[in-house]
Amino acid sequence: MSPRGGGVGGTLRGGGPRGHAVPPVEPAVGDPPQIGVPPVAPLAGDPSRIGRQAGRFLVVGLAAAVVDFGLLNGLMRAGVDYTPAKALSWVAGTLAAYAGNRRWTFAAASSRRRLVAVIVLYGSTFAVQVGLFHVLYPLIRGRWGATAAVVGAFVAAQGVATVTNFLVQRYVIFSGGDRRRFLRK
Repeated sequence: MSPRGGGVGGTLRGGGPRGHAVPPVEPAVGDPPQIGVPPVAPLAGDPSRIGRQAGRFLVVGLAAAVVDFGLLNGLMRAGVDYTPAKALSWVAGTLAAYAGNRRWTFAAASSRRRLVAVIVLYGSTFAVQVGLFHVLYPLIRGRWGATAAVVGAFVAAQGVATVTNFLVQRYVIFSGGDRRRFLRK
């Protein structure tokens, strides 16, 4: 019987009797060939990496927020109305965030499927973020002035988008898990 067969004295692949490690064995006669099987890469969704990923996500997010907020203020000072200014600044910040997160936070290869998934995610958070900013800005401006309105509406809208983006990117788009196999390539 094959050493992996579990017969007398046999063990199952990956663990021996009482949980002791067993060295890898050569394939048994009749096993399919394993030619060209790529090594398994660590998953972006690996729980042991969440702290490092969250930290990197925050650094990338802060850099993207500087781009977003800086452009928002520049456009508004140049006379662009607050809603289109926020839409344009959000697009610039989002492009910066995607590039940084794909390369550094999740160390993922570029793929059309991931790009499409991120575009769909960012499109939905775009609507939420610009919508929140549109609603909150005039409410806050009426009570505390324009400066407080820009900062307050920006932080609230950005917070919702940041949490949503991290969770979806980590657990769906860059997870590498079998349940999301279509996003791996």
